Amino acid sequence: MAKWLMFVVCIAASAALGYGYLGAESCQGCHPDAYAAWRTSAHSRAKETLSAAQQKDARCLSCHSPAEAEQQVVNVSCESCHGGGQYYSARYVMKDPELARLVGLVDPSEKGCRTCHDASSPSLKPFDFVTKLKAIDHWTVERNKRSGAPAER
Repeated sequence: MAKWLMFVVCIAASAALGYGYLGAESCQGCHPDAYAAWRTSAHSRAKETLSAAQQKDARCLSCHSPAEAEQQVVNVSCESCHGGGQYYSARYVMKDPELARLVGLVDPSEKGCRTCHDASSPSLKPFDFVTKLKAIDHWTVERNKRSGAPAER
């Protein structure tokens, strides 16, 4: 029985990694501060920085709007970094970090960021992961609220 359950979980997790995007608005209800931080970030407007010709170029869209073609999610959204939320977005799943990861929640890493932020990008300046990670901080306020610490960044 345990092997069968593990098989089902693995299949669900592999499906969640590539599909099932819900859009950033689906994250807003449980993560309002993270959503607000994302809305003011360059990621939320990534496609808008492209020229009209670039907005039709798959090479440009692969970073500036990676889920648009197959998921109809525009720009770099929550799920661009955290994986499609179809299977992990339920509140009961998100309350169990291990389960959320098993069914597709991705913990972003430097390697993941460098799929777009790399030396081959035509207009990108050198990428310092530690500095840039601080620039997209959308988790400190939320974590501080849960722990009772001051909500400042």
